[in-house]
Amino acid sequence: MPTMRKIINDPVHGFITINHPLLFKIIEHPYFQRLRRIKQMAMASFVYPGAVHTRLHHALGAYHLMCCAIKELKDKEVVISQQEELAVKCAILLHDIGHGPFSHALEHILVQGVHHESLSLQIMQVMNDEFNGELDLTIEIFTDKYHKPFLHQLISGQLDMDRMDYLSRDSFFTGVSEGVIGYDRILKMLAVKDNQLVVEEKGVHSVEKFLIARRQMYWQVYLHKTVLSAEKMLVHILKRARIIFDETDKNIVLNSPLDFFFGKFDGNIDRESLNLFCLLDDSDIECAIKKWSHHPDKVLSTLSTWLLNRVLLKCKLQTHPFEQDYINEKTEKIAAKFNLTQQEVAYFVFTGDTTNTTYQLGDENILILFKNGRVQEISSIENALIQQTVSTPIKKFYIFFPKGQTPVTI
Repeated sequence: MPTMRKIINDPVHGFITINHPLLFKIIEHPYFQRLRRIKQMAMASFVYPGAVHTRLHHALGAYHLMCCAIKELKDKEVVISQQEELAVKCAILLHDIGHGPFSHALEHILVQGVHHESLSLQIMQVMNDEFNGELDLTIEIFTDKYHKPFLHQLISGQLDMDRMDYLSRDSFFTGVSEGVIGYDRILKMLAVKDNQLVVEEKGVHSVEKFLIARRQMYWQVYLHKTVLSAEKMLVHILKRARIIFDETDKNIVLNSPLDFFFGKFDGNIDRESLNLFCLLDDSDIECAIKKWSHHPDKVLSTLSTWLLNRVLLKCKLQTHPFEQDYINEKTEKIAAKFNLTQQEVAYFVFTGDTTNTTYQLGDENILILFKNGRVQEISSIENALIQQTVSTPIKKFYIFFPKGQTPVTI
């Protein structure tokens, strides 16, 4: 019987090969196909119009990099069985299967208190039941319970295939060249020592470039103040809709699974609620916002209309908290202008903070393998940039409020 084999032409990595029946079963499954209806970068297209690639693109790209990484390790005589190779490839394909609409932007908002990795695991377990246990080893590796930790580190770690793909892919689709990384060089430098993933000494500078690119992408793209504004507005729309949701209100009911998560959902993810979650994608939220732009509730309709028309809240960022007098002044001014109550104005004027730590010491350290066989954590080697810059957290404080020219009436 001939081997199943198909190639997918990817704009970032070129041709991606799918060559095992189990991989086909995963890709063809409705849970996986849902990922083509979820944008990878949520609201980033409000700033970078090309950033409309999907979670499915990213999953296939990360799978391709995993294939390359496994080949390199096997060429270096790292023992990886055919079963382990297939399982880790399945795991990287499925690593983001639990993402909901608009990905991280709505994490904990639609399904409160449940992380997407927890949902990913539950979805994997459902698929494993359907596949008669073919994903047993995949789940063991994904949950880091397998006796070869380096396989899990390829999926989830400081130098995992997930990060290498999304930095390259997001850079490509946004056109932000600062995110370009030499992932091919890093892959060539990967090795395994004592069952831990390590990088050969001559790959240190490529890793350094990777970490710097990641930091720059966070501030220039992922945490861009206009992207943050669109995401915060989206979150506030969903929060307001949840508060005023009433199954008898035809102006807010959507006749979609969103109704369940706004109304009857009790926080328990069982098989029924998981199936409903897997019916949700970006289009459900987009349709909801269109409908809610005509809702009688002033807060919901105003925020929805503004987001539809890209009338975004102004964002100010600084390195220290905003003075309370300044916040009060903005709040009172906006409340008077839009005739809002104290409770309502909190949807339009609000503060918070965001932190970006590019490299954090912990369980996912980057280990450097020297020629003499010694292994050392990257921030402890004689490299001032890693020690002083990349591992230092950056915290910024923000305030959002309507711009001066924002229309009073919709």
